[in-house]
Parts: sequence; C-alpha cells; structure tokens
Amino acid sequence: MAAMVDQPLYPIAVLIDELKNEDIQLRLNSIRRLSTIARALGEERTRKELIPFLSENNDDDDEVLLAMAEELGVFVPYVGGVEYANVLLPPLETLCTVEETCVRDKSVESLCRIGAQMKEQHLVEHFIPLVKRLAAGEWFTARVSSCGLFHIAYPSAPEAMKTELRTIYGQLCQDDMPMVRRSAATNLGKFAATVEPAHLKTDIMSVFEDLTHDDQDSVRLLAVEGCAALGKLLELQDCVAHILPVIVNFSQDKSWRVRYMVANQLYELCEAVGPEPTRSELVPAYVRLLRDNEAEVRIAAAGKVTKFSRILSPELAIQHILPCVKELSTDSSQHVRSALASVIMGMAPVLGKDATIEQLLPIFLSLLKDEFPDVRLNIISKLDQVNQVIGIDLLSQSLLPAIVELAEDRHWRVRLAIIEYIPLLASQLGVGFFDDKLGALCMQWLKDKVYSIRDAAANNVKRLAEEFGPEWAMQHIIPQVLDMINDPHYLYRMTILHAISLLAPVLGTEITTSKLLPLVINASKDRVPNIKFNVAKVLQSLIPIVDESVAESTIRPCLVELSEDPDVDVRFFASQALQSNDQVQMSS
Repeated sequence: MAAMVDQPLYPIAVLIDELKNEDIQLRLNSIRRLSTIARALGEERTRKELIPFLSENNDDDDEVLLAMAEELGVFVPYVGGVEYANVLLPPLETLCTVEETCVRDKSVESLCRIGAQMKEQHLVEHFIPLVKRLAAGEWFTARVSSCGLFHIAYPSAPEAMKTELRTIYGQLCQDDMPMVRRSAATNLGKFAATVEPAHLKTDIMSVFEDLTHDDQDSVRLLAVEGCAALGKLLELQDCVAHILPVIVNFSQDKSWRVRYMVANQLYELCEAVGPEPTRSELVPAYVRLLRDNEAEVRIAAAGKVTKFSRILSPELAIQHILPCVKELSTDSSQHVRSALASVIMGMAPVLGKDATIEQLLPIFLSLLKDEFPDVRLNIISKLDQVNQVIGIDLLSQSLLPAIVELAEDRHWRVRLAIIEYIPLLASQLGVGFFDDKLGALCMQWLKDKVYSIRDAAANNVKRLAEEFGPEWAMQHIIPQVLDMINDPHYLYRMTILHAISLLAPVLGTEITTSKLLPLVINASKDRVPNIKFNVAKVLQSLIPIVDESVAESTIRPCLVELSEDPDVDVRFFASQALQSNDQVQMSS
C-alpha cells in the first residue's frame, strides 16, 4: 500500500534530482520529458507543484532554458486545458528576460501560442498585465520581448486599455536602446494588423514615421519591411501619401544596408502602392538601385529585374530597365552578373519576341561567355524560357555555337549543366538537327575526365534513346558503344558497361540479346577485376530483360565462371547475380 502511495511522487522526485544535476545532458533530458511527468502527476499537481517548481528553477544553461520555453508552449492540455492556461505565464515571463536571444524568441513564440488559446477574460486579467510589466521592465531584454506580444493582447483589451497599449508601443519605438527599437520595428506590421483603421492612420503612422528617421541604420532597415506590411493595411490613397515618400527616401538612404533592404523588398512595396505610382515614382528609384555604388545593393536589385519588369509595360521596361541590364551584364562584380543571369531569361516573355532578339540575345551571349562559371550556369539552366519566345530556329542559330563551346568548358559543373539540358534541346531541335550538331558531343562526354560527367553522359544517352526511339539508337549509339568497349582505359570501359545497363530496358529484348549481351559477355574476360564485377552487376540487371532460355544458356555459364574468379569482389557480385537469376527462374 505504501508503495502505491509513493508511486506518483517518484517522477517529480526524479525530475527535481535531474534538474539539479551538474550534468547538462541529464537536465536537458528531464526538461524534454516534462510532458510525460505532467501526465504522471495529473493536471492539479502539475499546476500546483510542477509549474511553480519550474518558475523557481533558475538554470543558467541556455540550452536547458530553450528546451523549457519550447515545452511550455505546448503545455496547455497538461495543466487542465484553456481554463488554467494562465498558470503557464509566470515561468515564461521569467524566460522573456534572459540574455540569450534564442531563448527569449522561443518564450515569446510560446506565449503567443498560449495567448491565442486563452479566453478573453483571462487575457485581460493575466496576459495584458504581463505585457505591460515586460514593456516597463528595467532591463532591455524584457522590453525587447514585450514588442512581440502586443498583437495577441490588443484585440481583447477594453477601449481604455487599447489606448494605453498603443501609447506604450509608441514609447517602445522611442526607447533609448536600439535593440528595443529594432524589436518594435520588426513587430510593427503584426501589431498594426490588429489596430482599428482610425488609429492606424494616426497613432501607428506617427510611430512608423519616428522609426523611419531613426539614427540607427539597423532600425531603419527593419522599417523597410514595415513599409510593405503597412502598405497592405492602408487604403491606396493613404499608402501613396504616407508610404511612397518613405520608400523613395529609403532608396537614397546613406546606409547601403537600408538600400539593400529596399532593393530586396521592392516588388512587395510596388504591390502595396499600386501600378500608377510604381511607374511614376518607383521606376526611377529602382534604376538608382540598379546603378548603386555598393555591389550588394546591385545584387539584390538585379535579382528582381524580371519581377519588376512584369509590373511595367514592355515599353517602360525597354526604356528604363534594359539600359541598366546591359550595364549590369558587364558589371565588375561576378556576383552581380550571376544574380542577373539567374533571372534575365524571364524578361523574354515580358519584352516580347522583337525586343528579345534585338536587345536581350546579345546580353545572353555575353553572359554565356562570362569568365565566371556560375554566370554561365545560370544562363544555361533557364534557356527554355527564351525558346518559348523566339523559337528554336533563332535560338539554335544564335546560342548553339556558345552551347557547343560550353560543352568543353574547363569547369566540370558547367559541362554537367549542359548535359542535363541536352535531352530538352534534343526534343526541341528534332532528330535531324541534333545528329548534325550535338550527336558527337554526347559520345565525347562518355570519355570525360570527371566521373560525374561520365555518369550524367550515360544517363543522357539513355534519355536520348527514349526520345528518338530504338531505331535511332541502333544507328547512332550502338556502333559507338561497340567501339568504345575496347578502349584501353578501364574507367571508360566501365562507363560503357553502365550505359549498357541503362540502355537495355529502353531498347528491348531483341536488341539487348543480339547487340548488347555479347559485349558484356566479352567484357567478362577483361583482366581488370573492377570491370569483371561490374559485368556481374550488369548481367544481373539484364536477366529480367532477356528471354529465359538466353539467361540460362548465355548469362548463367558466364556468372558461374566469374563466381570462381581469384578476386573476392568479383566472386561476391557474381554469386549475388546467380542468386537473383535462380529467383527469377523459380518465380517464372
């Protein structure tokens, strides 16, 4: 009987022991098991014993505190549901004041999660006082945390309290500590979304105005994000009156970080102010950013070229954006050129066929010949977008010579990108053009110095056979494969074996039995063990493709011979293939 009485006490005793243990791992484990312990204790004892204990627990290790903040966020069911959710607030309030940022952020996240479930009356009695206490905290960490809780507290507050919360938020935006002002700027959009439209124009906009003139660039750049969030909440004319001038000023800010944020967010800002003001006010601002003297700003702006052009009419894009694009394509920073190359193809559908041929094609060609491999890669990977606009004939005339050149590029990743693009090109160019211009290249890659290229080339041959059919493969691929299987270099012979195993399912039983199988059987006499055990692997993959009689009369004897090879790996793979052969025989 005594044992039964003591039993519920046992988990909490273990927890308390482990939470005070010097070993951080034990403390962490017990925190992560809080939900199990709470279930064992029951709801009432969890409220009366476990939560107060956690509130008093002043662990100094951030990892333990972070785990605790995370666990408490999902603890509402263990304390008796929403009715008692307020008992979880004290320990989280303490965690909101610690020095480590990630612990505070997680505590705020957990408080928001709990607050979203709480009843209105409990929010007024417990949650709003907590927000006010944090906002008035002596130590800046408490004030930083409070900024992330206003959007949960505000909707349920009575009218007088709402006014007070708006005033407090205004004070936080003018706090002496830049960290507090940063947090206020970050959370302004969330808070503004809960404020009534009448107060939005007065209180929130005046607060926002202060943040945009802050002397710290780290605060101003967060206000840029606020522009987009507030722009969506305000009516269009207010947005043009209040937000647009701020964006234009920010685009000329003395700090490059702020200009970088504007360049990054510009598309969202354009959506907020609407098409007309974008054309008249934001196009000049964007052009300035594209010509900024800081490379980081130009990179961010270049990455948005296509998105921005879509908002404009083709005439405006050609008149204002294209001259900047031409300048950027010869920018001194390779990263700017790379950012431009990754999006410039998307401009083709915006500008239409004529402008693409006249203006964009020369830029593509210059970027395809760029000395920096990433720039070339980014252009290659998006070629299909241009093809849709100008058609394959023009594309092949203007870009194909450059593609052939890149097929022998000194950087293997560029060669790889070209290989991956070949099947798409093949389907668009048609078989005649392909054989003429690119057929030889595909075979040449099977002898590349880099394994990844040889592997991709083998896959490429298979995809081409799928595209053009077995007849084509018989004429153009099989003769070359027959030739290359006798290459003096064993690595190239291995690549051919890999290609055969990929081609066999595509070419079917007849061609495999008459053309490919004899090659593989012949290769089993190779003097290099690596070739021989690869032969065993390939034969295993061919068993389901060829007829049963062929498997029995040709493949099996060859595998039996390999299973008696002096090399241990050859014997292993040969016996594996024999087992597979026997299983196929039995199942059939």
